[in-house]
Amino acid sequence: MQAEIITIGDEILIGQIVDTNSAYIAEELTKIGISVCQITSVQDTKNAILQALRQAEERANIIVLTGGLGPTNDDVTKKVLVDYFEDKLVKNIEIENHIKQLFKKIHCDYTTLDLEQALLPERATILKNDYGTASGMWFEKNNKVVISVPGVPIEMKGLMQKSVLPKLQEAFDLPF
Repeated sequence: MQAEIITIGDEILIGQIVDTNSAYIAEELTKIGISVCQITSVQDTKNAILQALRQAEERANIIVLTGGLGPTNDDVTKKVLVDYFEDKLVKNIEIENHIKQLFKKIHCDYTTLDLEQALLPERATILKNDYGTASGMWFEKNNKVVISVPGVPIEMKGLMQKSVLPKLQEAFDLPF
């Protein structure tokens, strides 16, 4: 079982932040018997993400993307995945309520932009993020699994532990 990790973000490529996400993901995948064959970092652009996805599909059964799921204009990962899987965005009421509760918990008002985080690919399995507003997503196509998690480390780690790793262990015959 081969995996590839794709980290998304200009901030990684210009050295503004150090990519600790791929090291964590690689270590956790290795622990359950999944070999990581490549780690790639790309810009926050549709073309860069699409090219990395297509290349990763040639090498790996499992592709984990991290980053680009936030509500700002440079966060394009969700839109790219919708195009890649020929899907569409639909409002997920459960996630919208979750986002409202997160803001209520910290005594802040949410914006329309915050609630747009509940627009998610219709055919993806949605992975609820207990630590933030950007949900993870699990896609299956051509015997490949593509998983997208937020780039914020605490959110990524929470989704990996709670959802991604158990789901991978359930989906594949892994040694650990």
